[in-house]
Amino acid sequence: MSLLAELRWRGLVHQTSDPAVLDQHLAGASRTLYAGFDPTADSLHIGSLVPLLALRRFQLAGHRPIALVGGATGLIGDPSFKVSERSLNERDIVASWVASIRAQVSAFIDLDAGPYGGLVVDNLEWTQALDVIAFLRDVGKHFSVNEMVRKEAVRARLEREDSGISYTEFSYSLLQSYDYVELARRHDCSLQIGGSDQWGNITAGMDLVRRMLGRHVHALTLPLVTKADGSKFGKTESGTVWLDPRRTSPYSFYQFWINTADEDVRHFLRLFTFLGREEIEVLDGAVSQAPEQRQAQRTLAQETTRLVHGEAGVASAKRITEALFSGAIENLGPEDLAQLAQDGLATTEADASSRVGVVLVALKLASSNSQAMQLIKSGAVAINGASVSRVDDTLAAFTPLAGGYLLLRRGKRNWGLVRLAG
Repeated sequence: MSLLAELRWRGLVHQTSDPAVLDQHLAGASRTLYAGFDPTADSLHIGSLVPLLALRRFQLAGHRPIALVGGATGLIGDPSFKVSERSLNERDIVASWVASIRAQVSAFIDLDAGPYGGLVVDNLEWTQALDVIAFLRDVGKHFSVNEMVRKEAVRARLEREDSGISYTEFSYSLLQSYDYVELARRHDCSLQIGGSDQWGNITAGMDLVRRMLGRHVHALTLPLVTKADGSKFGKTESGTVWLDPRRTSPYSFYQFWINTADEDVRHFLRLFTFLGREEIEVLDGAVSQAPEQRQAQRTLAQETTRLVHGEAGVASAKRITEALFSGAIENLGPEDLAQLAQDGLATTEADASSRVGVVLVALKLASSNSQAMQLIKSGAVAINGASVSRVDDTLAAFTPLAGGYLLLRRGKRNWGLVRLAG
């Protein structure tokens, strides 16, 4: 298969500027392409994996990827399909987010691959020196306001009486378009990729490159990921699934993918892994023939966690999963337990002399001291895998895990974590 054919098979092509011409363009030689990532937080989330992995797919096919971190556009905010104006962030905050995201995107493309070596750039590099008169004369004159207001993303905002659109956000498309010009000029970039909500911005950039440089360049948009049940992709009860392990631990990241519905897992294997067609089709069959084994979900979780958090992240996530679901508590290290605390597992600090029943109430694993006593009497409580047999037992009766932790279990699936004081 050609690269575009494989991307289509994976469900990664939403729109292209001219499919036949782009296919020939990519087949003719090594090309340079880019995708942009605006810093709207100190980390990207899993929705950003689609364009990040797409850059990697192009690089593996012999092309040169550029990840653009929007230090300039991030100061403005993209209005595309947003119902209201974004809040403007301070320059120093955006700069710190740029540094974080630059490090993240660098992990997904090979920066040392010779002629195919990727680049990570910041568009503040070429916009901060522009004066407003030069920008309006050299860039603004190529844009028709009539055409800009006809763009779907802008029109939707103009039609909202409660918000509208400011000149600041209205100008965003000019800045993004100018990025394409600069990358074409500096690095012979001839393809921009992005989410389907970026089609208007990308085609505006194509037109600006033609007008300013006299070159024909290309566009490809990727689908925004949706779930079969209509719920929002990348959200859990605890919030957004981030790429930064300090915001979403490797264990929680792994669990997100493990919990993928059968209706979604085939699609996600294509979007988020580098598994080949034969491997994926075998997993497709497993979903139909033995869904209870969740082989496809386990493979998806391992592959995506490995891409984002490496082998150590996979090992830790699997170790924690096994411990919580099969009782191998003794295998957990202090970093594993810290992940559970980070992920919102009920956590408290207590002295070793504290009674287990009191701690159960503190962890909200019991609603009262009397219920805690009843749970202990019925054998429903365990600490570090050992059953609690007496209502007057204290924490001192149980050997703490590494780091001074005690892991309490009520029933089969309700957990709490205790840090021993002192």
